Amino acid sequence: MRKILVTSALPYANAPLHIGHIVEYTQTDIWARFQKMRGNRCWYICADDAHGTPIMLHARQKGIPPEELIRQMSEEHQADFRDFRIGFDNYHSTHSEENRELAELIYQRNLEAGHIVARTITQLYDPQEGMFLPDRFIKGECPKCGAADQYGDSCEVCGATYSPTELKNPYSAVSGAKPIEKETEHLFFRLQDFEEMLREWTRGGHLQPEVANKLDEWFEAGLREWDISRDAPYFGFEIPGHPGKYFYVWLDAPIGYMASFKNFCGKQGLDFDEYWAEGSDAELFHFIGKDIIYFHALFWPAMLHGAGFRKPTTIHAHGFLTVNGQKMSKSRGSFIKARTYLEHLNPEYLRYYFAAKLGAGVDDIDLNLEDFVQRVNSDLVGKVVNIASRNAGFITKRFGGRLSTELAEPALFDEFVAAGDSIAGHYEKREFSRAVREIMKLADRANQYIDEKEPWVVAKQEGRDRELQDICSMGINLFKVLIGYLRPILPGTAEASEAFLQIEPQQWSDIATPLLDHEIGKFKPLMTRVDPKKVEAMVEASKEDMTAKPQKEEAKKEAATSTIEYEEFAKVDLRIARIARAELVEGADKLLRLTLDLGNGETRNVFAGIKAAYPEPEKLEGRLTVMVANLAPRKMKFGVSEGMVLAAGPGGKEIYLLSPDEGAQPGMKVK
Repeated sequence: MRKILVTSALPYANAPLHIGHIVEYTQTDIWARFQKMRGNRCWYICADDAHGTPIMLHARQKGIPPEELIRQMSEEHQADFRDFRIGFDNYHSTHSEENRELAELIYQRNLEAGHIVARTITQLYDPQEGMFLPDRFIKGECPKCGAADQYGDSCEVCGATYSPTELKNPYSAVSGAKPIEKETEHLFFRLQDFEEMLREWTRGGHLQPEVANKLDEWFEAGLREWDISRDAPYFGFEIPGHPGKYFYVWLDAPIGYMASFKNFCGKQGLDFDEYWAEGSDAELFHFIGKDIIYFHALFWPAMLHGAGFRKPTTIHAHGFLTVNGQKMSKSRGSFIKARTYLEHLNPEYLRYYFAAKLGAGVDDIDLNLEDFVQRVNSDLVGKVVNIASRNAGFITKRFGGRLSTELAEPALFDEFVAAGDSIAGHYEKREFSRAVREIMKLADRANQYIDEKEPWVVAKQEGRDRELQDICSMGINLFKVLIGYLRPILPGTAEASEAFLQIEPQQWSDIATPLLDHEIGKFKPLMTRVDPKKVEAMVEASKEDMTAKPQKEEAKKEAATSTIEYEEFAKVDLRIARIARAELVEGADKLLRLTLDLGNGETRNVFAGIKAAYPEPEKLEGRLTVMVANLAPRKMKFGVSEGMVLAAGPGGKEIYLLSPDEGAQPGMKVK
């Protein structure tokens, strides 16, 4: 019997789950359920990732303590997981005493071994908010490939990692202000100390080949020290001996795997060291998204090694989810929250569809909603469940629910059982799509058998009762095998099927045993067809709230006819500005980017929707115009807009920038 500890990446306790998240937890849950069916001692552990600046700011915005926010999110997450049949053995939080103790222990051991050093660094600081900015709250242009609107630690376009101070044209994602540089002392983990170990480990079969190849790029670039501290204000664990300094969320987040298991050990009386001590014979499997490989495949094993703990057996990365071939979108209704899906559709539809798409690689998978409807209806309802429904009625009505004492086609049953080794191999290697294809071929074969035997015809002919019972009993036994193979994917349907068959939950070894002279229950529909209208309703419910649109239109009408007091109007700071630079915005249909000179060395970056009227923006350069100078900065997809230029006209090509009379100078106030 193998001893296996399985984890999924910890969901961040700052927002609801969406179906993109559910890909990973479904994948992990299927694999863990399979291991348990095989008789292995397998524990599936997870927790909420509950620390960091985003949570602190979100709680502040809601007017509640961070502890209350993470409590609410944990309840919401666990309800979604439960309803998607994700079978965690333990679900915990990184904001726990177990995690604090382990984070401090791992830190202290690495510190004593010389792997952590203190250095004074220059960091970006938001002068408006009065806080140092975490990497993810600084945005700008990637210093490697130039991609716009990238985070301060890594580029989502080229995958490069860098320091926030290396970003070009940075801005604060908290206030929109331009950050300033300020010195502060931080603690650094010397990742380079572990280069030899990591090179060997990453090529030791613990990672997918494509992931190991990707890591080679980081080795070639040179492993760099990792900043593991953050300045107050911060929601997390304060670092011992360093008041006002906190462990960076990415230090204690993976330690949350250990903390959740330690919490579980306390409940179950298990030996924590049996799974986490160096030299442990237990297996440790992490399932993660490809976007967090760097943290899990380099920092995490290095931290564990430096602290004297075992390293993962395997880290399995998966790709992202697209919907209808495109990135999930709120406006298209394809950014679907887990709860929104659950309010409209059976969770096992999605579990099956994901399984039918998932392989052992890191490729993205696509949820094509039309294909989703057709595949679930064809495979699960039309093939698998149909086998039971086509035979159960005859057994119940004609034979009191009693199956035959012998198999009518033992060779066919043996053929189904023999496929179990191959299917198990696919599950083990996380080739779920191959397992599904093989199971569906068997389902086709079972339906072919029933079609050939025509029990509905046999039932109408006298003297053929024994034959009818044998045919239908054979069909029921083939269904039993199929539902056993599908149990890791469809635990709810399997449970309902086992209740109908009146058997205990099937282990893998039980699949090969036929039901002979056995009484089954009355058949009830195990799964209904996907209703396309419910899919449409889910999409509509997922779209951005458009109910505010009529209200906005009404507000526009009111604004057109209502008046304001002079004191309100006087608050608007109108200034003369010279257009120093005008350029097209890549990927934008209507916008131009204007660099406005207000005199005395002050410039502003403004996005204006005037592209149709000025298709050759360079001709605007040098021209004077009027801008609103005290408009709050607005973060847009393409950057931060620091004001507004004034224009008039009906729209489209007929838009005209306002221009002052001769003699006006940049910076002058408009009276």
